[in-house]
Amino acid sequence: MTELPAPRRELERIRDGGGPGADQARIALTAQAPPDRLRAAIVALTAARGADSSTCPSDAARAVADDWRPLMPQARELARELARAGEVRLTQRSRSLDPDGDWRGPIRIRSPRSSDG
Repeated sequence: MTELPAPRRELERIRDGGGPGADQARIALTAQAPPDRLRAAIVALTAARGADSSTCPSDAARAVADDWRPLMPQARELARELARAGEVRLTQRSRSLDPDGDWRGPIRIRSPRSSDG
């Protein structure tokens, strides 16, 4: 039996805990369409980790697919969409990013309520 990736196990804990992000974790684990699963995973992980932490687009991709690398461009684009809508905040090296800006490299996804950056 293969062990589940850590982000998928985290989504299951979020779903089962019933706290922040539980509804979105349920969608991420059961939705049929990959974009719906990715979007829900980003929101669930961000909500559950709270204002003092962050997540990465790869965490969402790993949580919803075994073959997660092809999902990375879509996960980053969904993070941009969520940031435009005010649901999350994007950072890089603790600086806030403009979701419509031209940036490259690793990013972090934070609660819009987080105070750093």
